[in-house]
Amino acid sequence: MPNYKLILQYDGSRYRGWQRLPDSDMTVQGKLEAVLSRCFGEPVEVQGSGRTDAGVHALGQTASFRTQRDLPPEELLAALRRWLPEDLGAVRLCYAPPRFHARLSAVEKTYRYRVWTTEAPCVFARRFLYVLPGDYSLPRMEAAARLLEGRHDFRACSGVKTKKSTVRTLKRIAIFRSGDELDFDFTADGFLHHMVRILTGTLLEVGRGNRPPESVTELLRGGPRAAAGFTVPAKGLCLMEVRYETEEGKEQSL
Repeated sequence: MPNYKLILQYDGSRYRGWQRLPDSDMTVQGKLEAVLSRCFGEPVEVQGSGRTDAGVHALGQTASFRTQRDLPPEELLAALRRWLPEDLGAVRLCYAPPRFHARLSAVEKTYRYRVWTTEAPCVFARRFLYVLPGDYSLPRMEAAARLLEGRHDFRACSGVKTKKSTVRTLKRIAIFRSGDELDFDFTADGFLHHMVRILTGTLLEVGRGNRPPESVTELLRGGPRAAAGFTVPAKGLCLMEVRYETEEGKEQSL
């Protein structure tokens, strides 16, 4: 039974998220499974590295799936590129080791959130940016980011209540400007629901002077959602990269 590994990118604007839904065919997983099932002539269930929300995009989503039939990866990749909608693209496809699982084997993910900071129009990137004009202090946001990095209880940065552990290791936060655009990159061993969007909203509040940088330490004690900042919209968020551990124990990008 072959195991495949697929790298995807998609514009999430018109999708109701990654996860297959019983009442809609407008999900990334649903579209992908429909095409793969057509290719193999059998039902195919796809596992993603994470369940991106409605409106969230991906530049480097990873998926895996097992099938009864064996189709050459190059043939299958060509079929996916021919039959998938134009806002859902198959980038790379290969055989995976038998035990590889897109979600369970992941060791690190990076998300980017993009903010447009002026009133000037940004027509061609409007579906991928959150427009929030204002003056933002990069030193203040970077000071807060350093406090957020590390292994903490990020319950205050979760959009849902859960009995499962909310401890995560936030390895890096990079904040950088490109003209009128302000970008936030978050790399962690895993993310809670809405975690990146809540952290971004919190850092924007710090950057605008609405809260001091040191106030973010209140988020790291497993406190209530009210301790964190606002949740920014989904459309500015993109899954950039998922990393896995090789047999030699080193991380690899896919």
